[in-house]
Amino acid sequence: MGKSIKKTVGSINQVLVILFLLMLNIVPIQNNYAQQKAKPRILISTDIGGTDDDDFQSMIHLLMYSNQFEIEGLVSSPFGNGRKKNILDMIDLYEKDLPELKKHEKGFPDPNSLRKITKQGVIESAPYIGYAKPTEGSDWIIKCAKKKSDQPLWVLVWGGIEDLAQALHDAPEIQKNIRVYFIGGPNKKWCINAYAYVAENFPNLWMIEANATYRGWFMDKEAPENITAKTYYPNYIDGRGAMGKDFIKYYRGEIKMGDTPSLAYLMNGNPNDPTGESWGGQFTPIQRSSRNIFTSNTTIIDTVAAYAVLEWRFKGPELKIAKDSACFELETGNQLWPGYYLGNGNYAVRYSSKKPETGSYVIKSSISELNGQSGQYTSIVPWPGKPNSDDYILGANWYGDLIDPKMFIDEQQGAKTISKFREAFLLDWAKRWAWLKK
Repeated sequence: MGKSIKKTVGSINQVLVILFLLMLNIVPIQNNYAQQKAKPRILISTDIGGTDDDDFQSMIHLLMYSNQFEIEGLVSSPFGNGRKKNILDMIDLYEKDLPELKKHEKGFPDPNSLRKITKQGVIESAPYIGYAKPTEGSDWIIKCAKKKSDQPLWVLVWGGIEDLAQALHDAPEIQKNIRVYFIGGPNKKWCINAYAYVAENFPNLWMIEANATYRGWFMDKEAPENITAKTYYPNYIDGRGAMGKDFIKYYRGEIKMGDTPSLAYLMNGNPNDPTGESWGGQFTPIQRSSRNIFTSNTTIIDTVAAYAVLEWRFKGPELKIAKDSACFELETGNQLWPGYYLGNGNYAVRYSSKKPETGSYVIKSSISELNGQSGQYTSIVPWPGKPNSDDYILGANWYGDLIDPKMFIDEQQGAKTISKFREAFLLDWAKRWAWLKK
């Protein structure tokens, strides 16, 4: 009993000493989760240089904060013309600004070390099966994921998910070592076959699927005047370093950076708890991913969840071609999506709407039985919508946009969970831009 009392008194004295030191500002108070822990291990899969210039902006942001992370891979996974060189070009700009950055904080990575971990990933979208063949990028994901570490590898997907799908196919054991933050929405549309493969075959993957939340990063509806998409560049970036000079090339300097929330998620907040608040959004566990399989053409009364996997299947002639061969196209939204032969006279094509919409489609093919077939559909929020028997059933660690209407901005589900912190993270970034002003 006496020992217990002495132990309690000792503990109280320790607390009093700590409080006294805090009053003297000798012991710093750390509120930022990232400051309390080891640097997060990250690998970026980006479609920089492809169909959307926002990845250039996000890459500049990443490099300016690169001292806060262990960057283990920069993988080019493009739609369109983007290539590994686009990443290397950004590293060249970073190298020019590095001396100024290093005057203010330590730990910025050497440019050559970043060049060594920059890899070329897949160039073409995955076929119906969801994967194709290994790439330098997918092999690098596997290598990084297999490193011995007491913390996970965060795979931040800024574009297509093909290289991740390929890595999981080739080395399924890495699933337990990685955590994924996927900027979905339009990206999900472009990589729909790879996404379907991952959702069906790796339901226990630790995954944040942000189909709309990320839009809170650049939507101006609730932004103070000094940090709108148009005003941020002249107020904080113009005239600041080589990266600032380059920034004006993308959207005339207007802020988009739709992929940056994946990084911001690790910068402020507890990344182990997606249900908590963070600069990169707040999410909810989901037990299923919406999918609708149609065996006939749909009409406007066929209502699906926005961001769902839509799959149309058709009957036609038996062809002497390999299964998974692209042999027809679905045209919708002035874009073409490849359809595939499944064998035995069966054909299929997948699509995903990137927003709530009423869409129309038409089939184009040299196969007369398919050519000219057409239909419509209506997609609505919230996602994942009403359950149906076609849904992919997910495990305990898959997270999606909040369904609470109070967290919407217009039709963008969950966007307020990011926009509420917009001023804080953009003004934090402004401090780093000020470092580059001469």
